[in-house]
Amino acid sequence: MSLTIQKLARAALSAVLLLTLTASCALAPPPRPKAEPGTDPDDYALEEMVVVGRADSSETRAPPRPPPKKEKAAEFSRVAVVNGKPFADMYFKHYGVNPTIDTEEENVSTFSVDVDSASYALARAYLSRNHLPAEEAIRVEEFVNAFRYDYQDPGAEPFGVQVEAFPSPNRQGYHVLHVGLQGQKVSAAERLPAHLVFTIDVSGSMNMENRLELVKRSLAMLVEKLDSRDTLAIVVYGDTARTVLEPTRIMDRSRILEAINALHPEGSTNVQAGLQVAYAIAASQVREGATSRVILCSDGVANNGITQADSIFQSVKAYAQQGVRLTTVGFGMGNYNDELMERLSHVGDGQYAYVDALPEARRIFIEQFTGTLQLIARDVKVQVEFDPARVSRYRLIGFENRLLNKEDFTNDRVDAGDIGAGHTVTALYEVKFREGQAHGPSPFATLRIRYKDPSTRLEAGQSREVQEALPTSVVRYSLEDASGPAQLSAVVALFAEKLRGSYWVRNLTYHHLMRLWQQLPEHIRTREEVSELRQLIQQARSLDGRLDKFEKESPVATMDFDHVPVVR
Repeated sequence: MSLTIQKLARAALSAVLLLTLTASCALAPPPRPKAEPGTDPDDYALEEMVVVGRADSSETRAPPRPPPKKEKAAEFSRVAVVNGKPFADMYFKHYGVNPTIDTEEENVSTFSVDVDSASYALARAYLSRNHLPAEEAIRVEEFVNAFRYDYQDPGAEPFGVQVEAFPSPNRQGYHVLHVGLQGQKVSAAERLPAHLVFTIDVSGSMNMENRLELVKRSLAMLVEKLDSRDTLAIVVYGDTARTVLEPTRIMDRSRILEAINALHPEGSTNVQAGLQVAYAIAASQVREGATSRVILCSDGVANNGITQADSIFQSVKAYAQQGVRLTTVGFGMGNYNDELMERLSHVGDGQYAYVDALPEARRIFIEQFTGTLQLIARDVKVQVEFDPARVSRYRLIGFENRLLNKEDFTNDRVDAGDIGAGHTVTALYEVKFREGQAHGPSPFATLRIRYKDPSTRLEAGQSREVQEALPTSVVRYSLEDASGPAQLSAVVALFAEKLRGSYWVRNLTYHHLMRLWQQLPEHIRTREEVSELRQLIQQARSLDGRLDKFEKESPVATMDFDHVPVVR
């Protein structure tokens, strides 16, 4: 078969990936019963955040009200996004944009935490190549969580929370509610020993843009970060899968680096076989008082080893329930499957990251890797209950694929995201106070967080719950009165909303966004990643020639800040 025909065949196979995936990869499940039905992460979406003062998890709550008729984020099928000819084979799932909710219909917002940052790095990869990112590629929460906010260390507590609200810079009559969650920090010396199995895609597509070379350099950096307590194994897959490095103590660095340097592209992509071999190794390394994790490095293109419906996800989930989690790290542009890489990490109770360049690899594998290895909380859920007498409407910004039903908060069979040592989660709401209620005497909302102690057995582990009332003393009178981190989170979220074509920022110009960036405190503006944000905003401004799809039904001059018009 000629190279051209091979490329056409690969493109055709990629175009039906979720059929191939949902017909994808049958891993041999571990010897354990299947998870309860209805608890798959894909059965939930996400919604808000929580905090402080411990409450008994067995507390009896009032029976939930009947499900209200409320708007949901629009659901879209997976689409191949053609945003500039060079990137025609990029695959994403569109989760819609959260609506604004009337508190008379539903005053409780619930979601699973998410510490992923892949969407921001993907958008940066688009912009650095002079293309506007596909709207479907933008997940606002992953933009926000890609930045550092320097929240106060919680000390001996698992979590610390920072909350404040300030007038919205773009939505008249609304405030932005910023909720920052800081995980307990653990030093490298205090973390548990790690047994890692890297599962590396060495198919022909990994030869594009030196993807495999970037993987190899990333691994080499990580080897320097690990210590003598840790082991590392390497499984590669192309047409088939094989182990190129059995679990090896990090002190044998020369042997590990030799195996890394010998990696080279070969054949098609049999992700099924690769994960099957990797999980067999990782399961054999499960020990009390240690971490066992599979780390998949791939472009997400699967074109071989296809078997039957969702079996790969069932097996990944079953292994996660036994303590072997899956982290996915994406590489490459042009043909890349974001949906697959994200979904695998969520089902596998891990994180999803994307490496577009070596600095991002350093952030993932050096600066944040202790948090990846050391969990401080499992199945972390956040719930915000607004007082309808004080708040009339609210909207969670982002987290569309992490929304939970209200009753899921206390249902310990419903899976949720995990938080590692030192990880932060930041959530933003747009909140409309009733007239005269933004600075009243009583709390305007209650935050709750529910989680499981990672040191307990996975099949047991009763959840713990903490909560705190939100007083109006956290409400600032102006944007300038807000803290630097809160202002930064707003700028990042607005940028993401702008890129994904959200109705709520159509009145916000890039010029206005740049002014908001310039108003950030100098010590934040001058940080490397924040300076880079400015460059990305300017680049997007030069590339964005999209028309306002809402203009006909709702001219900007008379924009309705409470409702989205129906586009015909």
